[in-house]
Amino acid sequence: MAMWDYAAPAWLPGGNLQTIWPALFARRVAGAPIAYRRERWDTPDGDFIDLDWLDNAADAGQPLLVLFHGLEGSSRSHYAEAFADFARARGMAYVVPHFRGCSGELNHGPRAYHSGDHEEIGWILARLRLRHGGPLLAVGVSLGGNALLRWAAEAGELAVRSADAVAAVCSPLDLAAGGQAIGRGFNRLVYTTMFLRSMKPKALAKLAQHPGLFDGDALQGARDLYAFDHIFTAPLHGFASADDYYARASAKPHLHRIRIPALALNARNDPFVPAASLPARGAVGQHVTLWQPGQGGHVGFPHGAVPGQVKQMPQAVGRWLLDAAA
Repeated sequence: MAMWDYAAPAWLPGGNLQTIWPALFARRVAGAPIAYRRERWDTPDGDFIDLDWLDNAADAGQPLLVLFHGLEGSSRSHYAEAFADFARARGMAYVVPHFRGCSGELNHGPRAYHSGDHEEIGWILARLRLRHGGPLLAVGVSLGGNALLRWAAEAGELAVRSADAVAAVCSPLDLAAGGQAIGRGFNRLVYTTMFLRSMKPKALAKLAQHPGLFDGDALQGARDLYAFDHIFTAPLHGFASADDYYARASAKPHLHRIRIPALALNARNDPFVPAASLPARGAVGQHVTLWQPGQGGHVGFPHGAVPGQVKQMPQAVGRWLLDAAA
């Protein structure tokens, strides 16, 4: 499939409006609301994850579409429901595995989730492939997309055992650059505040579960995601610091190692992901396709008249995945 020629509607100018409005107000689905059925899996380390399956009768032989959500996302995020609508319209099976702590219930173990969580991605995909048997397509959004591409790079030639094609949407493939962008000005005032409003209470609940796991007073004082990652995310997941986490978890340096069809879609006006940090064509290898439209914001890509819709991006990405896996 050729480059997606996206253009934002004139009534939503700029990356921030194209990010915020679609998440809050744009239409996500055609027809009935999305219905899920929940399934819980026990993890190899004695914890659990929750998966939400689209409650539809999938057509025999249709692919399974797997969506890995973004930071503090869920199966009810606007993009997750829009991808569910795409799958429903085509009779596909669809599932959203929740990262630990994102399904509405705190997980049990002394860990959460992070942008480079490729081991968890690999375990989930392998189990889904065994269960589904047929074609499997995976899309990751923002944090979930970086983790998905990190998995594809780590798996190399073996990735085809678990997935036929993968896509990352608005993922901060250079985590240090993304961390700097979200920690400045309007981004810090609006987006950082929004994320920390849910992340801090969950982290402190984790500390109550596992006393001494990290410095609770320091976390209470964290004012940006860099500080949060330095105090909480990095030490809980085996990184020496936030800088070490960003360096080792970023997918960008590993894109040339991917050996299955992979798409990286990034709007060049994404408030979280500086255009200068995006991968260049010559740095990614023959299996990776880059779509970098000038507009779209962060997982926005609205289209149509007020209040707009967010179905165009899932349709473009979904069709790319289907074509790539054919």
